[in-house]
Amino acid sequence: MPSRPADFTSDTARRSPRAHRRAPRLLLALAGCALALALAPAALLPAASAQDLGHKAPPQTRPVLINNATVHTGVDGKVHAPGYIIFQDGRITAVGAEPAPRVTDAVRVVDGTGLHVYPGLISPVTQLGLTELAAVRASNDMREVGTIKPEVVANLSVNPDSTLIPVARSNGILTVGVFPMGGLVSGRASVLSLDGWTWEDMTVLADAGVAMNWPVTRTFSEWWMTRSEDEQRSDTRRATDELERMVQTARAYYGARAADPSATPEDLSWEAMRPVLGEPAHGDTPAKAPTRPLFVFANDIDQIQQAVAFGAAHGLKIVIVGGRDADRCADLLKEHKVPVIIVGVHLMPRRADSPYDEAFTLPARLHAAGVEWALASGEETPHERSLPYHAATAVAFGLPREAAIAAMTSGAARALGVEGELGTLETGKRATIILTTGDPLEITTRTRHAFIDGREIDLSNKQTALNEKYRERYRQMGELTPASPAGAPDSERANTPGAPNSTPNGVAPGAPGTPAATRPNQGTPTQNPAQRPPATAPAQRER
Repeated sequence: MPSRPADFTSDTARRSPRAHRRAPRLLLALAGCALALALAPAALLPAASAQDLGHKAPPQTRPVLINNATVHTGVDGKVHAPGYIIFQDGRITAVGAEPAPRVTDAVRVVDGTGLHVYPGLISPVTQLGLTELAAVRASNDMREVGTIKPEVVANLSVNPDSTLIPVARSNGILTVGVFPMGGLVSGRASVLSLDGWTWEDMTVLADAGVAMNWPVTRTFSEWWMTRSEDEQRSDTRRATDELERMVQTARAYYGARAADPSATPEDLSWEAMRPVLGEPAHGDTPAKAPTRPLFVFANDIDQIQQAVAFGAAHGLKIVIVGGRDADRCADLLKEHKVPVIIVGVHLMPRRADSPYDEAFTLPARLHAAGVEWALASGEETPHERSLPYHAATAVAFGLPREAAIAAMTSGAARALGVEGELGTLETGKRATIILTTGDPLEITTRTRHAFIDGREIDLSNKQTALNEKYRERYRQMGELTPASPAGAPDSERANTPGAPNSTPNGVAPGAPGTPAATRPNQGTPTQNPAQRPPATAPAQRER
């Protein structure tokens, strides 16, 4: 073939004046690419700088007794007021009503007077740790290429130094279910605690189950849809057929491996599905039932019904994630013992004729119908801390308060398969607990202490540091009282010398969760420190 001449513009292009008009566009496109390449390092800077600089908590070295607190065990609504809890080596060893047993000086005693003890909150569905800044692609690691990829496991990609983790932690969320996204089968979810030097340290359960996105069953004719209704129906049939083939192929693979492992190469995708699909009987080997659930993301009633039928046909354990129409097929869900993870209640109605509070009342409707359920926030990862306020909205629209707390503790633990480790305050379980100033559903409640596996967690974060930084400016201007000793609001410690600039848990006065009564200068006239009455420092809460 003859080589192309130096002037390789085609004859058609030479004859067409449109080619000359396209030239400036080409130059603009090339200039845009050059600019994008020049700015690429700058775009990566936020991802590189989005790193939590706090230290991780050291292992628990001595027993801890929290006494004189109101202890909410999460077991059948039992509350010890006042009560105590003791934990050692990361496990709860005793919990009950006062008086607490006598202890030696080797035991750390935390006075919980006026505080409430709850199990650490659990956010069952999130991408916390997998994504940092949505606008920076390099910081998002929650989806892999492909359609069916069960070999993907979420915990391997979690960034333990994410700046978003301490923010969620400071509002009592100590455990999360981290889910991959994308495709028909996204991968395997993992359960992680929100403290650790590495993802191995954080992992509570590496393989909690496989995440699946059920195909959309209804067609759309809106302006944004580019495919015809026939094409949409064809896409749905193709996707559901692919899911059926996945199960059949995986079970055929299990049979072939059981018959002759040397003749059938190992397939990581199908090996990852074993806990979800179970294994058929072969020879003298009995069949194995599934040990992990299939988390099916589905909202429409058609999707939910098809997903439950799919699970029943193949003997699978199904958990519905989303479930906006779950109450419309509550009897079906109860019959097949299918739990639902509601993904947020701060949502708009789904249909034009739906009541305005459709999403707000969904938890109450499922609770009244007897469906087992848990609650996730559905928020973007920077706002994962808002989980308790979704539960609070559900309470305002008819859900019992105890059910709201359970949806973020014991219910979430059951949905993720870690109910033997987390979710309630019982002897032998992990000492993952929070001490709060009141009801976690109240925005004014602060988390005073948090323990993960018995390790006390630093509750400071970037937001509390920035809050304190800019409050210091107003102190220097004389518009706020001087900084006060750790653990007390400005109103209680204005005249204490040598006071540090932040509280032990890093939550500065006036930060989110601070009771309104202790928030200085919010909606009130500026008060000069010299005009304020003297105050004494509070008694020590701990010895």
